[in-house]
Amino acid sequence: MSKLLLEQAIQERILVIDGAMGSLIQTYKLTEAQFRADLLPDHPIDVKGNNDVLCLTQPDIIRQIHLEYLLADADIIETNTFNATAISQADYQLQHLAYDINKAAAQVARQAVADFQRQTNDTTPRFVAGALGPTNQTCSISPDVNRPAYRATTFDQMRNAYYEQARGLMDGGADILLVETVFDTLNAKAALYAIMDLFEDTGNELPIMVSFTITDQSGRTLSGQTVEAFYNSVSHAPLFSIGLNCALGAKEMRPYLATLAKIANCYTSCYPNAGLPNAFGGYDETPEQMCAVIEEFAQSGLVNIVGGCCGTTPDHIRHIAKHVRHITPRVWQGAAEEMASID
Repeated sequence: MSKLLLEQAIQERILVIDGAMGSLIQTYKLTEAQFRADLLPDHPIDVKGNNDVLCLTQPDIIRQIHLEYLLADADIIETNTFNATAISQADYQLQHLAYDINKAAAQVARQAVADFQRQTNDTTPRFVAGALGPTNQTCSISPDVNRPAYRATTFDQMRNAYYEQARGLMDGGADILLVETVFDTLNAKAALYAIMDLFEDTGNELPIMVSFTITDQSGRTLSGQTVEAFYNSVSHAPLFSIGLNCALGAKEMRPYLATLAKIANCYTSCYPNAGLPNAFGGYDETPEQMCAVIEEFAQSGLVNIVGGCCGTTPDHIRHIAKHVRHITPRVWQGAAEEMASID
Protein backbone atom coordinates (compact mmCIF):
# COMPACT_ATOMS: atom_id res chain seq x y z
CA MET A 1 0.00 0.00 0.00
CA SER A 2 2.80 2.48 0.84
CA LYS A 3 4.28 1.96 -2.63
CA LEU A 4 0.98 2.92 -4.26
CA LEU A 5 0.61 5.93 -1.94
CA LEU A 6 4.15 7.02 -2.82
CA GLU A 7 3.42 6.81 -6.55
CA GLN A 8 0.21 8.77 -6.14
CA ALA A 9 1.94 11.44 -4.06
CA ILE A 10 4.89 11.96 -6.39
CA GLN A 11 2.64 12.39 -9.41
CA GLU A 12 0.56 14.97 -7.57
CA ARG A 13 3.34 17.15 -6.21
CA ILE A 14 7.07 17.58 -5.74
CA LEU A 15 7.98 15.60 -2.64
CA VAL A 16 10.24 17.01 0.04
CA ILE A 17 12.88 14.91 1.75
CA ASP A 18 14.39 15.97 5.07
CA GLY A 19 17.72 17.67 5.83
CA ALA A 20 20.87 16.94 7.81
CA MET A 21 20.78 14.62 10.80
CA GLY A 22 24.33 14.94 12.17
CA SER A 23 24.28 18.70 12.63
CA LEU A 24 21.11 18.45 14.70
CA ILE A 25 22.54 15.63 16.80
CA GLN A 26 25.52 17.89 17.54
CA THR A 27 23.23 20.48 19.12
CA TYR A 28 22.49 18.01 21.94
CA LYS A 29 26.19 17.99 22.94
CA LEU A 30 26.02 14.35 23.99
CA THR A 31 28.74 12.87 26.19
CA GLU A 32 30.50 9.54 25.83
CA ALA A 33 28.26 8.17 28.59
CA GLN A 34 25.14 9.26 26.72
CA PHE A 35 26.34 7.62 23.52
CA ARG A 36 26.87 4.39 25.49
CA ALA A 37 23.77 4.52 27.74
CA ASP A 38 22.92 1.17 29.30
CA LEU A 39 23.76 -0.76 26.14
CA LEU A 40 27.54 -0.28 26.05
CA PRO A 41 28.79 0.52 29.57
CA ASP A 42 31.93 -1.61 29.25
CA HIS A 43 32.68 -1.25 25.56
CA PRO A 44 36.49 -1.16 25.16
CA ILE A 45 36.74 1.90 22.89
CA ASP A 46 35.00 5.26 22.68
CA VAL A 47 31.78 5.40 20.70
CA LYS A 48 31.11 9.15 20.89
CA GLY A 49 30.57 10.38 17.35
CA ASN A 50 28.93 7.14 16.22
CA ASN A 51 25.61 8.80 15.50
CA ASP A 52 24.02 5.63 14.17
CA VAL A 53 24.24 3.78 17.49
CA LEU A 54 22.02 6.49 19.00
CA CYS A 55 19.11 4.68 17.38
CA LEU A 56 19.67 2.11 20.13
CA THR A 57 21.05 4.22 22.97
CA GLN A 58 19.16 7.53 22.55
CA PRO A 59 16.15 6.74 20.34
CA ASP A 60 14.06 9.60 21.77
CA ILE A 61 16.57 12.16 20.45
CA ILE A 62 16.51 10.64 16.96
CA ARG A 63 12.71 10.46 17.03
CA GLN A 64 12.54 14.15 18.02
CA ILE A 65 14.79 15.17 15.12
CA HIS A 66 12.60 13.21 12.71
CA LEU A 67 9.56 14.91 14.19
CA GLU A 68 11.09 18.35 13.66
CA TYR A 69 11.50 17.60 9.96
CA LEU A 70 7.96 16.28 9.68
CA LEU A 71 6.68 19.45 11.34
CA ALA A 72 8.69 21.35 8.72
CA ASP A 73 6.53 19.58 6.09
CA ALA A 74 8.94 16.88 4.92
CA ASP A 75 7.21 14.08 3.02
CA ILE A 76 10.13 11.67 3.38
CA ILE A 77 12.37 11.23 6.40
CA GLU A 78 15.64 9.31 6.20
CA THR A 79 16.65 6.80 8.83
CA ASN A 80 19.69 7.62 10.95
CA THR A 81 21.76 4.89 9.31
CA PHE A 82 24.30 6.65 7.10
CA ASN A 83 27.18 4.63 8.64
CA ALA A 84 25.20 1.65 9.88
CA THR A 85 26.79 -1.11 7.79
CA ALA A 86 29.01 -3.64 9.56
CA ILE A 87 31.89 -2.28 7.45
CA SER A 88 31.54 1.23 8.86
CA GLN A 89 30.60 0.13 12.37
CA ALA A 90 33.83 -1.86 12.56
CA ASP A 91 35.59 1.45 13.31
CA TYR A 92 33.83 1.34 16.68
CA GLN A 93 34.01 -2.46 17.07
CA LEU A 94 30.22 -2.51 16.84
CA GLN A 95 29.77 -4.44 13.61
CA HIS A 96 27.75 -7.04 15.52
CA LEU A 97 25.05 -4.41 16.11
CA ALA A 98 24.57 -3.46 12.45
CA TYR A 99 21.26 -5.28 11.93
CA ASP A 100 19.88 -4.07 15.27
CA ILE A 101 20.81 -0.44 14.54
CA ASN A 102 19.09 -0.50 11.17
CA LYS A 103 15.94 -2.17 12.41
CA ALA A 104 15.70 0.22 15.37
CA ALA A 105 16.35 3.22 13.11
CA ALA A 106 13.43 2.35 10.86
CA GLN A 107 11.20 1.71 13.87
CA VAL A 108 12.14 5.07 15.42
CA ALA A 109 11.33 6.85 12.16
CA ARG A 110 8.02 5.03 11.86
CA GLN A 111 7.18 6.08 15.42
CA ALA A 112 7.99 9.69 14.55
CA VAL A 113 5.53 9.54 11.65
CA ALA A 114 2.87 8.11 13.95
CA ASP A 115 3.56 10.79 16.57
CA PHE A 116 3.37 13.53 13.96
CA GLN A 117 0.07 12.32 12.57
CA ARG A 118 -1.41 11.97 16.04
CA GLN A 119 -0.26 15.41 17.16
CA THR A 120 -1.34 17.26 14.02
CA ASN A 121 -4.26 15.16 12.73
CA ASP A 122 -2.44 15.31 9.38
CA THR A 123 -3.51 12.43 7.15
CA THR A 124 -1.12 13.24 4.29
CA PRO A 125 1.04 10.14 3.70
CA ARG A 126 4.59 10.48 5.03
CA PHE A 127 7.30 7.99 4.14
CA VAL A 128 10.39 6.48 5.76
CA ALA A 129 13.44 6.07 3.54
CA GLY A 130 15.94 3.53 4.82
CA ALA A 131 19.31 5.18 4.19
CA LEU A 132 22.23 3.08 2.94
CA GLY A 133 25.31 5.29 3.01
CA PRO A 134 28.51 4.91 0.99
CA THR A 135 30.54 3.19 3.79
CA ASN A 136 34.08 4.17 4.74
CA GLN A 137 35.60 1.75 2.22
CA THR A 138 35.72 1.72 -1.57
CA CYS A 139 35.70 -1.17 -4.01
CA SER A 140 37.23 0.90 -6.83
CA ILE A 141 40.08 2.86 -5.27
CA SER A 142 43.12 1.75 -3.31
CA PRO A 143 43.56 3.38 0.10
CA ASP A 144 47.32 2.95 -0.30
CA VAL A 145 48.97 5.18 -2.89
CA ASN A 146 51.94 2.82 -2.99
CA ARG A 147 49.76 -0.20 -3.83
CA PRO A 148 47.27 0.86 -6.51
CA ALA A 149 45.92 -2.69 -6.93
CA TYR A 150 45.15 -3.10 -3.21
CA ARG A 151 41.57 -2.91 -1.93
CA ALA A 152 40.60 -2.79 1.73
CA THR A 153 37.35 -4.62 0.99
CA THR A 154 35.83 -6.88 -1.64
CA PHE A 155 32.63 -6.70 -3.63
CA ASP A 156 31.25 -9.72 -1.76
CA GLN A 157 32.02 -8.16 1.62
CA MET A 158 30.32 -4.96 0.52
CA ARG A 159 27.31 -6.87 -0.78
CA ASN A 160 26.95 -8.81 2.46
CA ALA A 161 27.15 -5.66 4.57
CA TYR A 162 24.50 -3.94 2.49
CA TYR A 163 22.27 -7.02 2.56
CA GLU A 164 22.32 -7.02 6.36
CA GLN A 165 21.62 -3.29 6.46
CA ALA A 166 18.75 -3.47 3.98
CA ARG A 167 17.25 -6.44 5.84
CA GLY A 168 17.24 -4.50 9.09
CA LEU A 169 15.66 -1.47 7.44
CA MET A 170 12.94 -3.56 5.82
CA ASP A 171 12.25 -5.47 9.01
CA GLY A 172 11.93 -2.16 10.86
CA GLY A 173 9.28 -0.89 8.48
CA ALA A 174 11.02 1.36 5.92
CA ASP A 175 8.89 2.33 2.92
CA ILE A 176 11.84 3.05 0.61
CA LEU A 177 15.47 1.96 0.34
CA LEU A 178 17.75 4.91 -0.42
CA VAL A 179 21.31 4.21 -1.62
CA GLU A 180 22.76 7.67 -1.05
CA THR A 181 25.85 9.84 -1.30
CA VAL A 182 27.38 7.39 -3.76
CA PHE A 183 30.99 8.26 -4.55
CA ASP A 184 32.01 4.81 -5.87
CA THR A 185 29.82 3.17 -8.50
CA LEU A 186 31.02 -0.31 -7.56
CA ASN A 187 29.87 0.24 -3.98
CA ALA A 188 26.47 1.27 -5.32
CA LYS A 189 26.33 -1.82 -7.51
CA ALA A 190 27.04 -3.97 -4.45
CA ALA A 191 24.19 -2.25 -2.62
CA LEU A 192 21.78 -2.74 -5.52
CA TYR A 193 22.87 -6.37 -5.91
CA ALA A 194 22.23 -6.94 -2.21
CA ILE A 195 18.83 -5.25 -2.36
CA MET A 196 17.71 -7.33 -5.32
CA ASP A 197 18.85 -10.51 -3.55
CA LEU A 198 16.90 -9.44 -0.47
CA PHE A 199 13.77 -8.81 -2.53
CA GLU A 200 14.08 -12.27 -4.07
CA ASP A 201 14.70 -13.95 -0.71
CA THR A 202 11.80 -12.24 1.08
CA GLY A 203 9.28 -11.87 -1.71
CA ASN A 204 8.90 -8.24 -0.66
CA GLU A 205 9.96 -5.24 -2.75
CA LEU A 206 10.34 -1.58 -1.88
CA PRO A 207 10.95 1.42 -4.13
CA ILE A 208 14.67 2.05 -4.65
CA MET A 209 16.11 5.56 -4.65
CA VAL A 210 19.73 6.18 -5.63
CA SER A 211 21.50 9.48 -5.02
CA PHE A 212 25.10 10.04 -6.06
CA THR A 213 27.69 12.72 -5.40
CA ILE A 214 29.55 14.88 -7.89
CA THR A 215 32.62 15.66 -5.81
CA ASP A 216 33.62 18.96 -7.45
CA GLN A 217 33.11 21.06 -10.55
CA SER A 218 34.91 18.51 -12.69
CA GLY A 219 31.44 16.97 -12.95
CA ARG A 220 32.58 13.49 -11.90
CA THR A 221 32.14 11.14 -9.01
CA LEU A 222 35.17 10.27 -6.89
CA SER A 223 35.55 7.04 -8.86
CA GLY A 224 35.67 9.10 -12.06
CA GLN A 225 32.28 8.85 -13.73
CA THR A 226 30.26 11.59 -15.36
CA VAL A 227 26.53 11.96 -14.71
CA GLU A 228 25.69 10.03 -17.89
CA ALA A 229 28.15 7.25 -17.14
CA PHE A 230 26.89 6.80 -13.59
CA TYR A 231 23.27 6.67 -14.66
CA ASN A 232 24.06 4.10 -17.35
CA SER A 233 25.92 2.01 -14.75
CA VAL A 234 22.94 1.69 -12.40
CA SER A 235 19.94 2.04 -14.70
CA HIS A 236 19.60 -1.74 -15.00
CA ALA A 237 18.06 -1.70 -11.52
CA PRO A 238 14.34 -0.93 -11.11
CA LEU A 239 14.94 2.59 -9.83
CA PHE A 240 12.14 4.66 -8.39
CA SER A 241 14.39 7.71 -8.54
CA ILE A 242 17.91 8.84 -9.33
CA GLY A 243 19.44 12.01 -7.99
CA LEU A 244 22.27 14.08 -6.60
CA ASN A 245 23.20 15.03 -3.06
CA CYS A 246 26.07 16.33 -0.93
CA ALA A 247 29.46 17.89 -1.83
CA LEU A 248 27.98 20.85 -3.71
CA GLY A 249 25.53 23.62 -3.01
CA ALA A 250 22.38 23.99 -5.06
CA LYS A 251 23.85 26.53 -7.49
CA GLU A 252 26.90 24.36 -8.20
CA MET A 253 24.74 21.26 -8.63
CA ARG A 254 22.41 22.78 -11.21
CA PRO A 255 24.17 21.80 -14.50
CA TYR A 256 24.57 18.19 -13.39
CA LEU A 257 20.95 17.98 -12.32
CA ALA A 258 19.86 19.36 -15.69
CA THR A 259 21.83 16.63 -17.46
CA LEU A 260 20.34 13.95 -15.24
CA ALA A 261 16.78 15.21 -15.73
CA LYS A 262 17.17 14.88 -19.49
CA ILE A 263 18.33 11.27 -19.49
CA ALA A 264 16.68 9.64 -16.47
CA ASN A 265 13.80 7.29 -17.19
CA CYS A 266 12.59 7.52 -13.60
CA TYR A 267 11.88 10.26 -11.05
CA THR A 268 14.71 12.64 -10.13
CA SER A 269 15.83 13.94 -6.75
CA CYS A 270 18.14 16.67 -5.52
CA TYR A 271 19.19 17.45 -1.97
CA PRO A 272 22.26 19.70 -1.94
CA ASN A 273 24.33 21.09 0.90
CA ALA A 274 23.59 24.53 2.30
CA GLY A 275 26.18 26.00 -0.04
CA LEU A 276 29.89 25.21 -0.09
CA PRO A 277 31.68 24.83 3.25
CA ASN A 278 33.36 27.88 4.73
CA ALA A 279 36.93 28.00 6.10
CA PHE A 280 35.77 26.34 9.32
CA GLY A 281 33.85 23.53 7.60
CA GLY A 282 30.47 25.10 8.31
CA TYR A 283 27.67 25.98 5.92
CA ASP A 284 26.40 29.53 5.54
CA GLU A 285 23.62 29.41 2.96
CA THR A 286 20.38 30.57 4.53
CA PRO A 287 17.01 28.89 4.04
CA GLU A 288 15.90 31.85 1.93
CA GLN A 289 18.95 31.64 -0.35
CA MET A 290 18.75 27.89 -0.78
CA CYS A 291 15.02 27.65 -1.42
CA ALA A 292 15.21 30.31 -4.15
CA VAL A 293 17.62 28.15 -6.15
CA ILE A 294 15.65 24.95 -5.58
CA GLU A 295 12.44 26.71 -6.57
CA GLU A 296 14.07 27.48 -9.91
CA PHE A 297 14.95 23.77 -10.29
CA ALA A 298 11.27 22.97 -9.79
CA GLN A 299 10.04 25.68 -12.16
CA SER A 300 12.44 24.37 -14.83
CA GLY A 301 10.96 20.87 -14.58
CA LEU A 302 14.12 19.22 -13.26
CA VAL A 303 12.93 17.54 -10.07
CA ASN A 304 10.40 15.27 -8.41
CA ILE A 305 12.02 15.16 -4.95
CA VAL A 306 13.95 17.95 -3.22
CA GLY A 307 15.49 18.51 0.20
CA GLY A 308 18.76 19.22 1.92
CA CYS A 309 22.01 17.56 2.91
CA CYS A 310 24.93 18.89 4.99
CA GLY A 311 24.27 22.09 6.88
CA THR A 312 20.52 22.10 6.31
CA THR A 313 17.99 22.32 9.12
CA PRO A 314 14.23 22.03 9.57
CA ASP A 315 14.05 25.72 8.72
CA HIS A 316 15.68 25.05 5.34
CA ILE A 317 13.21 22.25 4.68
CA ARG A 318 10.25 24.40 5.74
CA HIS A 319 11.24 27.10 3.25
CA ILE A 320 11.89 24.60 0.46
CA ALA A 321 8.53 22.90 1.00
CA LYS A 322 6.69 26.21 0.93
CA HIS A 323 8.35 27.26 -2.32
CA VAL A 324 7.82 24.04 -4.33
CA ARG A 325 4.34 22.96 -3.24
CA HIS A 326 2.60 24.95 -5.95
CA ILE A 327 4.88 23.77 -8.79
CA THR A 328 4.09 20.86 -11.11
CA PRO A 329 6.62 18.02 -10.72
CA ARG A 330 8.89 16.87 -13.52
CA VAL A 331 7.21 14.51 -15.95
CA TRP A 332 9.19 11.62 -17.35
CA GLN A 333 8.18 9.30 -20.16
CA GLY A 334 7.50 6.19 -18.14
CA ALA A 335 5.60 7.75 -15.24
CA ALA A 336 2.13 6.80 -16.45
CA GLU A 337 3.21 3.24 -17.22
CA GLU A 338 4.83 2.98 -13.77
CA MET A 339 1.61 4.00 -12.06
CA ALA A 340 -0.45 1.59 -14.17
CA SER A 341 1.84 -1.32 -13.27
CA ILE A 342 1.28 -0.67 -9.56
CA ASP A 343 -2.48 -0.31 -9.94
